[in-house]
Amino acid sequence: MLQTSHAEHRVKRIGFLSFGHWQPIPRSRSRTAKDALLQTIDLAVAAEELGIDGAYVRVHHFAPQLASPFPLLAAIGARTKRIEIGTAVIDMRYENPLYMAEDAAAADLISGGRLQLGISRGSPEPALRGYESFGHVPAEGETDADLARSHAELFRAAIGGGAVARSDPKMTGVDGGLAIEPQSPGLSDRIWWGSGTRATAVWTAEQGMNLMSSTLLTEDTGVPFHELQAEQIAGYRDAWRAAGHEREPRVSVSRSILPIVTDLDREYFGGMGSRERSDHVGHLEGGLARFGKSYVGEPERIVEELAKDTAVQEADTVLVTVPNQLGVAYNTHLLRTIAEHIAPALGWKPSRGT
Repeated sequence: MLQTSHAEHRVKRIGFLSFGHWQPIPRSRSRTAKDALLQTIDLAVAAEELGIDGAYVRVHHFAPQLASPFPLLAAIGARTKRIEIGTAVIDMRYENPLYMAEDAAAADLISGGRLQLGISRGSPEPALRGYESFGHVPAEGETDADLARSHAELFRAAIGGGAVARSDPKMTGVDGGLAIEPQSPGLSDRIWWGSGTRATAVWTAEQGMNLMSSTLLTEDTGVPFHELQAEQIAGYRDAWRAAGHEREPRVSVSRSILPIVTDLDREYFGGMGSRERSDHVGHLEGGLARFGKSYVGEPERIVEELAKDTAVQEADTVLVTVPNQLGVAYNTHLLRTIAEHIAPALGWKPSRGT
């Protein structure tokens, strides 16, 4: 087995991340919303059997993708025993914080405390100010990012057991504060903020949330993506220590990893060009953004490239984005290749399968 020379590896967990696309197009095995939902559950079960550590879903609205995570996460939690279940990420602009707190606690209890909940301001959506259609309108002088943060603050207070409503003395005989029910102990420590800049990573640490960073940063300094992301992680860890939080934080990064070991792999991904295999810079919401590359090729080549990825080395969790429209069997094969041929060579140690 190919080995790297790294003396220390922070990466301890490997999860998959599904965007849950569905389309009735040729070769798609996820043609309907029902397909996307049920196949995500089946893939989580298969991933647990492989020893993969996490099953995560992306949340989008007004698009043929996964949108309502909590019924899905609860179903995964009921079908599995060990694997972490989570989101990467929920757009808090769209959320009713108290209803979300009840849903999150219920899903966490069903899973036995395995929920890892990534939340954020979110990314661009197909709908123009779609969150307003959900009934959430920023106050005067407030931005949509402010709206997301205020929703997150109330949500975190609710899952932490804070009083978020007043009791009715006619019903209860007392005048006091009420917390949402159910409560799920420990959930407060398993909230992650999806950060797209170094500044928001520092804010995330100050708030006491775990850091979730993806294959996109909404800033560019001219350095390679993984170096910019490593700067983000370093700033987060410095800010965490300065804030004096007692627990050890977690940090995840997302990567597109597509190993080629069979003719079918080669048919699907062998033709990917240099653009996909390189960082690239584009415009997003009026500013520059840097996008990470895809890791495509023979396992040995991917190992060599990932070993040089400084952000991957600094994170404790890697979320592998999966091409969910290729179906459960193919994505199980992809995850098995990563678990058996790439992770060991990098010194990553996913949990033992069931």
